[in-house]
Amino acid sequence: MSTAIARDADDPAALVRRYAVQGPRYTSYPTALNFSEAFTEQHYLRFLAEAHNSPSPLSLYVHIPFCSSLCYYCACNKVISKDPQASRRYLNYLQRELQMLSQRVGLSRRVTQLHFGGGTPNYLDKAEMTELVHQLASHFNLDDSAEREFSIELDPRCVDADYLALLKGLGFNRVSFGVQDTNAEVQRAINRLQSVEMITELIALARQFNFRSISVDLIYGLPLQTVSSFSETLDSLIAMAPDRIALYHYAHMPARFKWQKSMDRYVMPDSEEKLRIFALAGRRLRAAGYCHIGMDHFVKPDDELARYQRQGRLQRNFQGYSTCHSADVLAMGVSAISSLNSCYVQNHKSLEDYYRALDQGHLPVARGLELTAEDQLRRYIIMQLACNLRLNFSELRSRYQVNFQSKFADLLVPLQTFARDGVVTLDEEALRVTDSGRLLLRNICMLFDDSLPSHQGAYSNTL
Repeated sequence: MSTAIARDADDPAALVRRYAVQGPRYTSYPTALNFSEAFTEQHYLRFLAEAHNSPSPLSLYVHIPFCSSLCYYCACNKVISKDPQASRRYLNYLQRELQMLSQRVGLSRRVTQLHFGGGTPNYLDKAEMTELVHQLASHFNLDDSAEREFSIELDPRCVDADYLALLKGLGFNRVSFGVQDTNAEVQRAINRLQSVEMITELIALARQFNFRSISVDLIYGLPLQTVSSFSETLDSLIAMAPDRIALYHYAHMPARFKWQKSMDRYVMPDSEEKLRIFALAGRRLRAAGYCHIGMDHFVKPDDELARYQRQGRLQRNFQGYSTCHSADVLAMGVSAISSLNSCYVQNHKSLEDYYRALDQGHLPVARGLELTAEDQLRRYIIMQLACNLRLNFSELRSRYQVNFQSKFADLLVPLQTFARDGVVTLDEEALRVTDSGRLLLRNICMLFDDSLPSHQGAYSNTL
């Protein structure tokens, strides 16, 4: 190994700096940029008919788009509203959609994974949340075993002990709190004020209610962040000791998300400062006992995600890393994306279009994609690397009748470069991601993404 490469292997910031490009997060392959409006409701109905006969478990995703106030960094599909009737109207339409889906998929498939995302799912009041979960339980076969994975994303500013107790009673066993940063100046710059004391109390309450997993989201690259300020945020979070910490890179794209311009009056950390923050976070979290499983996620060693990764069973879908072994994710709500065997389907992104389709008796399909055999092969490879950090060539041959060295002969040179940089190891049996390579999972996966040239400039930076 050359002296330069040896230095890079000991310096995560230098390694990431060398490979900093734009690329997908691979919550799916192919990514959503490949979806087409040529994929219609009729295509979806055909895949739903196939899904009805599947013996495997089912995963459900429900999108709640509403937020009471705008966080300036946010790139999610959301609706800012203080109208008390907005959620009531939405629930009425959501119930129509879930009934239509249930009629086509049936009650036989056990729902082992349920995820509420947004927006702000806890925008719903306690009565609305109870109604929605009961509707789901009436139309789908919700698993009540300890192995289920029922999770919800929460805004700490609008949740209390009573709400957490309700969620536990409704069957949720995982909660995720959107923290982003604990520094008051950074919070003011992003329009999201929430005290450390409040977050600490909520995490303690979640433990008292025996939620199986407590997760916290952080973002680096936000305005006014420095290595020093983020070190204090890490002090606070490590003291709270959540089971999982997601550390996301902020993508500043005001041309696409105009509200992000509201932060332009503040000093933004440059690329070098972001690298230092990222490197600091990795060191601090590993020193605190967290494992870096890859793709921005740090978990405690006894967490299910870490266990499943060690066993080679970890999965990844539009909700992130998962232990759920369901091939099908049935999504409902505005902008929600379903994944059924060999297709992806996305609902309309605007409430008006979503409501109009349901008023006309149609599933609110906006676009989608039917995967080719080549897509499925590459998806398998990308997900094996992103989730389980290795690709076994004999398993690839058995599953897809493909010889890795022959099929991907054009990638052997860049893979050897990765190997020389200590990012992967490559031999006759397998391609394996090293500990250093966990920082560059997106870059490694990009080698196998043959749609990238069509979407230059459309993705965020890998760091």
